[in-house]
Amino acid sequence: MSLDVTALRQQFPILKTQIDGKPLVYLDNAATTQKPQAVIDALVEFYTTCNANVHRGSHYLSDEATRRYEKARTTVASFIHANAKEEVIWTSGTTESLNIIAHGLAQQLQPGDEVLITEMEHHANLVTWQQACIKTGAKLVVIPINEAGELEVARFEAALNTQTRLVAFPHVSNALGTINPINELTAMAKKVGALVSIDGAQGIAHGGVDVQAIGCDFYSFSGHKLFGPTGIGCLWGRQQVLEDWPVWQTGGEMIADVEYQNTTFGALPNRLEAGTPNIAGAIGMAAAIDWFAALDQHAIQTHEKALLARANELAADMPGMRLIGTAKHKVGIMSFLLDGTHPADIGFILDRQGIAIRTGDNCAQPLMKRLKIPGTARASFSIYNTIEEVEAFFNALKKAQTMLA
Repeated sequence: MSLDVTALRQQFPILKTQIDGKPLVYLDNAATTQKPQAVIDALVEFYTTCNANVHRGSHYLSDEATRRYEKARTTVASFIHANAKEEVIWTSGTTESLNIIAHGLAQQLQPGDEVLITEMEHHANLVTWQQACIKTGAKLVVIPINEAGELEVARFEAALNTQTRLVAFPHVSNALGTINPINELTAMAKKVGALVSIDGAQGIAHGGVDVQAIGCDFYSFSGHKLFGPTGIGCLWGRQQVLEDWPVWQTGGEMIADVEYQNTTFGALPNRLEAGTPNIAGAIGMAAAIDWFAALDQHAIQTHEKALLARANELAADMPGMRLIGTAKHKVGIMSFLLDGTHPADIGFILDRQGIAIRTGDNCAQPLMKRLKIPGTARASFSIYNTIEEVEAFFNALKKAQTMLA
C-alpha cells in the first residue's frame, strides 16, 4: 500500500504556511517534526475540559486528568513494547532522560571503570557521560567511525572489557543519518555485563522500536521528534535497573514518607518523577503515538526511502556538492557542503525561497572536528514531504550556488 501523502499533509495546518509568498518546504524534521491536528486537538481538549493536577486531587477534574495521564503512559509502554507501564518515566525530552541515567551512573562509577561512546554522538549523549567520568575518575572511551559515517563495529567489540560499566550510542545519528546496528551492539555489550543506553531521539520515528528485542537497559526519546509536543519525552528503563537507580530530583510526588531527618522514596515510576509533570505534554505525546501507529508503517518507510533515494540521485548530478555521511543504512537525513559556500549562507538563501533546513554543527562539534569541517547544511525528510519538495530543494540549491559563486 502506498502512502497518500496529499491526504496526510492536510492534517498538518502549518504546512499551509507561505514564506515570502512561497509555499513552505519544511526539511528540518531531524530538529523537530510538525504536529498533526489530532495532537493539537488533544492539547486544546485537555486544557478546555479537564485541566487539573494529577495524583493529588479528590475531585472530578483531577481524577480525569490522572486517568488520561496514566493512559498516556500505557500508550508509550505499548508502543515500545515495555514489560510494564512503570518502566516509562516522563521527562522533558531525550536530554533530561540521558542526564537521569548519567546522574545515577556517576554515583556508581569508580576510577578504572570505563564508559564507551561513539564519535557520532549528539552533545546530549556525550557531555553527560564525559562529566560523569570527570567526577568519578572513570575513563571515557570513544569508538571511531569510518569515512562513510558508520561505526567501526570491530573496534567497538574490541574495546569492551570487564571494566566497561556502560555503553551509550545513538539509534540514528542526527548529523549523518546513520542507522546503527543496535541489537548487535547491545548483545556485544551484554557479554561483558555492561549497561546499555540508547539515544533514540532520531530513531523513534523511523520504524518500530521494541526494547525487548533490542535487549538494552535504557532507551530515551522525545515527543517532538515523533509529531508530538515539545517539552515532553520518555526514559524507558528495565524495571530491575530503575528500581535501584538513584533519584534524579526531589520534591512532591516521588516520596513514600518524609520526616525531618529522613525520606523514603516511592515506587516506580513516581520515584524518578518529582514535581508537577507536563500533563498536557504526555497526553499530546500519546495522541501523536496513536496517530502515527495507525498509519501503514511499511508504506511510511517505503516513502521515506524514496525521498532519500531521489535526493541522492539529484545530489549525484550536482557539481560541487559533497555529501557528509554516506552510510549504507540511513534514514532520510542529507548533510552536505557546497564548494565555495558556507552552510549559513546556503540556509539563508533557501529560507528566502520558503525552504527550511538546518545549518551548523548539529550539536555534534567533536564529530565535525573529526570530519575536519566547520559544520554542514542538513535537509531531513519526513512522512509528509513529497518528491516535488525534494526537487524544489535542489532547484533552490542551484540558485544558491549561482548566487554564492
